[in-house]
Amino acid sequence: MSLAIIHSRAQVGVQAPAVSVEVHLANGLPSLTLVGLPEAAVKESKDRVRSAILNAGFNFPPRRITLNLAPADLPKDGGRFDLAIALGILAASVQVPALALDNVECLGELALSGAVRPVRGVLPAALAARKAGRTLLVPRTNAEEACLASGLEVIAVDHLLEAVAHLNGHAPIPPYASDGLQECHSPYPDLSEVQGQLAAKRALLIAAAGAHNLLFSGPPGTGKTLLASRLPGLLPPLQEDEALEVAAIQSVSSHTPLRHWPQRPFRQPHHSASSAALVGGGSKPQPGEITLAHHGVLFLDELPEFDRKVLEVLREPMESGQIVIARARDRVQFPARFQLVAAMNPCPCGYLGEPSGRCRCTPEQIQRYRNKLSGPLLDRIDLHLTVAREATALNPAAQPGDDSASAAARVAQARERQLQRQGCANALLDLPSLRRHCQLSTVDERWLEAACERLSLSLRAAHRLLKVARTLADLEQVAAISREHLAEALQYRPSAG
Repeated sequence: MSLAIIHSRAQVGVQAPAVSVEVHLANGLPSLTLVGLPEAAVKESKDRVRSAILNAGFNFPPRRITLNLAPADLPKDGGRFDLAIALGILAASVQVPALALDNVECLGELALSGAVRPVRGVLPAALAARKAGRTLLVPRTNAEEACLASGLEVIAVDHLLEAVAHLNGHAPIPPYASDGLQECHSPYPDLSEVQGQLAAKRALLIAAAGAHNLLFSGPPGTGKTLLASRLPGLLPPLQEDEALEVAAIQSVSSHTPLRHWPQRPFRQPHHSASSAALVGGGSKPQPGEITLAHHGVLFLDELPEFDRKVLEVLREPMESGQIVIARARDRVQFPARFQLVAAMNPCPCGYLGEPSGRCRCTPEQIQRYRNKLSGPLLDRIDLHLTVAREATALNPAAQPGDDSASAAARVAQARERQLQRQGCANALLDLPSLRRHCQLSTVDERWLEAACERLSLSLRAAHRLLKVARTLADLEQVAAISREHLAEALQYRPSAG
């Protein structure tokens, strides 16, 4: 009797738990049994593996073969275990030295010809393999992605024959040398392309500096969408661990190679999107838009047009930075630390308050339109700004310092102050940190309490107001929050009365 154990990785959310492919050959009638909670695609792998081994010119052992994917209680899906199963059978039948596979993890789907096809979720598996101190054997198409886990030895193969020749020592494959995926950048739209709207640009600068959520309200054609699309260009570059998190999410959600890494994502779902599309879901939970916007911007245009139940699911991840999706056999946690930017019209027709008097909406219609947004959701948005219509100028003169590069430099300085002081952006401050880093003088504290009482602001809204004031002080590079900062922060907080 022969036994071989091959290391591989499953995919559960953005995690890659270890899976041991155990292959046992015994005497008896030729058969192949696969156990270990395999899904349909994994069950079909035994037919793909048999054809791949035979078409590659190897002997498929005519014995009783038992394949176990451990741990047995972890669901396995997809064709990612094909290569590991094939190498396990070859190792158990002494066609590949088992010792050569002791420190190797294998991922890859096999074609009937023996060609190795790419799979999803290679980057999380690469990060886990690096942590385990093993070499990763992957399809050549996935090798560039796997190399994002710096320090990991990656072996890229196109065919089962190449993998066997490497493991047998007949044709060793050197570790894959990356071509530099991190150079794939796409320029963001520039802020200078937005005509006028100085107040909106100021709000955008504050939102970028403190990672605050932002809501633009105004008639059609005032540049709300244009402004929102400029926000990613103002944000600081992703740190290495953040960039790897973003890339890992892209890896598990798409078969296509990673693009524009390590840029911050900008997601803009349509207002007809369902709850599952926004937060993720499915029989096998997949990331939704809020996870795809992790460490980036989620832009919701025409906010009241979204279904109210869809918007309400945003409340928890906006506070916790993660979303948990529970299914009968799965409970998957996805990261969702996004920055929300939303836009809406002031009324159903969009022209409320226009000097031309175009709006014909009744007060009941306007109130019904605004009631589509719940108070708790609006409470979680730090900056509320009305975007007014600007005078038409087809060739406006450029304003000095009114471009993304200048604004991004100010944002970077403010973020650096925040990281040195508290280790996170101001919008992410918890209550103890808020009390420690947003202290006010006794006079200013009483003034703010009176203002919050007059505007009927909740305690959460008052805390978020303090965070915005802290950001305003950081933009001016001053240590203490002054009355001027509090007054400006109040301008971005609508009355609840």
